[in-house]
Amino acid sequence: MLWRRIINTSDGFTVEHQPELARFVVNLGSEQAVMTYQLLDEGKIDFNHTYVPKSARGTGLADILVNEGLVWASTKGFDIQASCWFVRGKLN
Repeated sequence: MLWRRIINTSDGFTVEHQPELARFVVNLGSEQAVMTYQLLDEGKIDFNHTYVPKSARGTGLADILVNEGLVWASTKGFDIQASCWFVRGKLN
């Protein structure tokens, strides 16, 4: 099932959770901002990569993706890990 949520930003970004691909995505026309994860054993999740295209850097998209992913993982009761440096910085 697709978990989709409209983010209330001034730019009206839409974050789409694609669990079959283990990622959160914001479509930007021909480009995408993406945060990926891996489900691990025993109810653990690892957020392992965050990417925002050069044309959209500085817009807060990485923060939006991370926040949505962390909210989802928390509501699902996952033990959250982050091998991605950006996500790890948000956890500390």
